[in-house]
Parts: sequence; C-alpha cells; structure tokens
Amino acid sequence: MVQTITNRSQVPLDSRDLATCQQVFDKLSADYAIARDSAEAERMASIIIELYRQGVRDPNHLQSMVEAARGLFEASERPPTARGI
Repeated sequence: MVQTITNRSQVPLDSRDLATCQQVFDKLSADYAIARDSAEAERMASIIIELYRQGVRDPNHLQSMVEAARGLFEASERPPTARGI
C-alpha cells in the first residue's frame, strides 16, 4: 500500500529524531562513499530531514526513499529494461 503524506510536522526534532536521521545519513554516506562535507551530502541530509518531518520514521523506509529520491540505486539493483529504451 502506498502511503500519502498529507502534512508536515512543525514540531522541532528531538534527540531521538536526530539520532534516527543521523543513522540513515551515516549508512547512506558509507554505502555510497559520499563525503560528509560534499554538496551531495548536504542534499541527502535535506531529503532525510524533510521526509522525516513528513512522517517517514522507519529507518529502512527512510533509507529506501532517500535512495530513490537521489537515484543512488546501483546499476545491478535496477530492473532490466528493454533494449533501445
């Protein structure tokens, strides 16, 4: 089932929220060798925070959504496509 995000939380993030976001950021940074001080890391962090504020709280789901948003899937994980497309 696809979940539609209807509102964005305006509540400040607490230490548990930040720990979850940091965990996802660290995992993605390590998996894709993204330097912490790069523009890519800044974009990724922004996406993580925005999705978290929109209600995506499960770290695995958050990671998957960030990967999809940033196009970080490795070529071997992409489904095969028809030739010529």
